[in-house]
Amino acid sequence: MDAMEGLYLTIVSRKETPMEGSYTNYLFSQGLDKICKKVGEECAETIIAAKNGEPEPLVGEVSDVLYHLLVLLCEQGIPWSAVRDELTLRSQKIGNRKERRDVDRNT
Repeated sequence: MDAMEGLYLTIVSRKETPMEGSYTNYLFSQGLDKICKKVGEECAETIIAAKNGEPEPLVGEVSDVLYHLLVLLCEQGIPWSAVRDELTLRSQKIGNRKERRDVDRNT
């Protein structure tokens, strides 16, 4: 299991079994509008961090975006594996063409 899958499973667990004081549960309790607002805010902060040119803050902001996107996926009932599988398919594309490379899916 990779880190994204592990984090996604933790988020699902929080949704299924709320934990007092959990920020994730706070987001779920506030609903889709709040979750989407946080995704947007974190994206804006990521852009600012990138423009400032310092790697450490950028890594933190990208991590925030990814976390909030996982919360959004969970809220919408979409498993992380759906995104992972889509990225795998896209990595097989040749340039902008629709055909795909042959890829060993066991690696």
